[in-house]
Amino acid sequence: MVKQNRNCEAKEKGRPSVSLMGKRIPIPRSRLARIGGGCLLVVLGFFGFLPVLGFWMIPLGLLILSYDIASVRRQRRKVAVWWSRRKDGKQGLRDR
Repeated sequence: MVKQNRNCEAKEKGRPSVSLMGKRIPIPRSRLARIGGGCLLVVLGFFGFLPVLGFWMIPLGLLILSYDIASVRRQRRKVAVWWSRRKDGKQGLRDR
């Protein structure tokens, strides 16, 4: 219930957000902060073999960058369509 309230508040305030697995995640309002944070996550993700840092930072950084950078957004959409088709294809095989 708390998560839904936060999402509603973010939508009401006009705060930018990205959708991940059906959930809306609010991101900073400043374009410079979004691009800087996304780039930082991607760069630090390459050091994922170190403690605390992780390879999970790369896709998260790309997700944040996809809000402002069109080429990253196109790739994200292609992956989302591919994943959806793949998932639907496996669902069809299970139903048989």
